[in-house]
Amino acid sequence: MTRPFAPLAALAAFMLATPAASQEAVPLDQATLQGDETIDTPIGEIELTDSYFDEDASRRLFDEMDAQRAAQAYIWSTPLVSAATWRDRQGEAYGTDAPGAFAVLETLKEKRGIVTANLTTPYIFNFTDLSEGPVQIDYPAGQTAGGVLDMWMRPVFDLGLTGPDAGEGATYIVVGPGDDPAAHDQDGVHVYQSETNTVLVGIRILDPDPAYYDTFVADYAMGPVGETSASTFVRGKDVEWSATSPRGLAYWETLAKVLNEEPVREIDKPWMAMLAPLGIVKGEAFAPTARQEKILREAAAMGELMTRNLQVNPRYAEVWWEGTSWYKSFDFTIEQETGTLQQIDERATWFYEAVASSKGMINPTPGAGQVYMTTKRDASGEMLRADRNYVLHVPAEVPVAQFWSLTLYSEATRRPYDNGGTEIADVSLDSRMDQLQVNADGSVDLYVGPDAPEGLESNHLATVGDDGWFVYFRLYGPEAAFFDKTFTLADFQIVE
Repeated sequence: MTRPFAPLAALAAFMLATPAASQEAVPLDQATLQGDETIDTPIGEIELTDSYFDEDASRRLFDEMDAQRAAQAYIWSTPLVSAATWRDRQGEAYGTDAPGAFAVLETLKEKRGIVTANLTTPYIFNFTDLSEGPVQIDYPAGQTAGGVLDMWMRPVFDLGLTGPDAGEGATYIVVGPGDDPAAHDQDGVHVYQSETNTVLVGIRILDPDPAYYDTFVADYAMGPVGETSASTFVRGKDVEWSATSPRGLAYWETLAKVLNEEPVREIDKPWMAMLAPLGIVKGEAFAPTARQEKILREAAAMGELMTRNLQVNPRYAEVWWEGTSWYKSFDFTIEQETGTLQQIDERATWFYEAVASSKGMINPTPGAGQVYMTTKRDASGEMLRADRNYVLHVPAEVPVAQFWSLTLYSEATRRPYDNGGTEIADVSLDSRMDQLQVNADGSVDLYVGPDAPEGLESNHLATVGDDGWFVYFRLYGPEAAFFDKTFTLADFQIVE
């Protein structure tokens, strides 16, 4: 029997003993996941020997799995973290972490703390904890809009013109997730249940008479059922603050804290399972390892980039007016879910860009409620830029029962734009302002950019540096011509 040449025998033995590393890597979508195989993946090559991989590959796969889950958890948790950030920072700035205390936001500096705040009407906000028992609200009559929201920013019920009281005033009782609403049934009283322990009470004064504010706060009462008393309204603080959600590890610290405060809804249990390997576990302190912290920091950045992409390019939605870049901002259901899915992308778009929701915002009817239109692009489809000048032509007779407004926001913070101005008119213009210069046909040209057109400074909103911007065009009491789209708003045009 002839023996093989020694070098060839040695080579054959080497090839048989060499693991998959010597094989050419196959693309991930062509992998068989069996035998000896080297697979080219986004996290590098994964080598299989007899269908198994080594500890290094296992570690990298777990890191990738946790990173993907964390980035998606950012998108899922956007409304909850935003609400908790708002509550905590408003409490610090205004002392409204005490029961029954409301922050009254009127000035530009005060309102600049709220994400996409409306700058045309006074805001009144309170966060109330129901874990100590249900709360009764004796709500006054008048021209107001608002509601009670849970910490996912879902409306529990509306107040004022779009609520059950329809502006006539009423008594409400709101109970927590562990309470029984039927136990509080009373004639003439509206009873609702929140799915979270903490609720936001948000109110906007729509009455144009400044004296109505005093009437409203004097008549408003809240407290334990049957024991309501006058609330505290913190007014005139004029302090700078921010309700924009934090970045980095602070985002996850906020999420872990609020998850420990609130019950886990059935719909959210899969997300809790995905968060557990990252150190966020209901009932446990958040103390991430170095590995978890690195993954969470990177995932917060990636999750925000993904969410901003949804905000700028809402792929689930169609533009409102064909041939333009205008979207109806609030484009999902009050419940944030349908019969077949939870509207995670839709609500993340809104709650990254804005805060709060109500029946009047989501499902306005002709003559009542509000519509929020937004755009991030000019007439040529290019992104709006801070270093260019633009004009928006607003036609005469905008179909509104009340008024319209255009407000400028920073893309970085999503809060009212900080261009150095100190007055609301520096970042928001509306149809009730005497300063607006109106064209002969009743239309109005509004300008946004670094340079004000000569003689039209009163119609101009300034942008600065490289702080990207977007706008909300709000219609208060939108009428039929908006809904049937016989009224159209054109895109911003570049001013050369």
